[in-house]
Amino acid sequence: MNAAVAFVRCRNLPRATGLALLVALAATAFAGQRVALPEFRYLVDFSVPVAEVVPLAHAVILATTLFSPMADLEQTSAQPMSRHRGAYLLTLLALALALTALPLLAGATAAVFASAARNVVGYLGLAMLSARLFGSGLSWLLPLVVFGPTLLLGVRADNTPEPWAWSLHPPTSTSAAALATALWLTGAYAAATARPRQTERAEHD
Repeated sequence: MNAAVAFVRCRNLPRATGLALLVALAATAFAGQRVALPEFRYLVDFSVPVAEVVPLAHAVILATTLFSPMADLEQTSAQPMSRHRGAYLLTLLALALALTALPLLAGATAAVFASAARNVVGYLGLAMLSARLFGSGLSWLLPLVVFGPTLLLGVRADNTPEPWAWSLHPPTSTSAAALATALWLTGAYAAATARPRQTERAEHD
């Protein structure tokens, strides 16, 4: 138990969880609001609930905890750290889903929660990939690279989401759920099998 506590604390998970909780509470306060998408190509009237957009923030905040200042010691540990990493990634997923569920307390529908849960799974996968490739300080990079085009170009002229804009699809979309799951599995594999790093600047400090 002490090893597990140390594993979590050295990654600043409590602080990240507190910050993500504040974001979740703000989303809960505005659970009835919608975000209009500024589609650049067509004159459309497409919007999504705030609760379906906020998972992007949860994913990025929690992914910053993938860096460990004790990584060198963990590499030489007698215990199999891959098991700890795997358990930690499942913990992050559970936290992200719990935070995503908070708007239900303010009247968000089950359909909104289902879409938000799918989105947090997919964006957390992207954030884990980003943390592995570019450092935990840039865990936001891949999620925003995906979210930007989705926000600006993700709606067709008939006011329906583009096939590739998975985070805008209704909760009944099997393809969107499958893609989000695949992103999480890929990100989790990358994070569990190799040591995530900070940005190069942070490594040199």
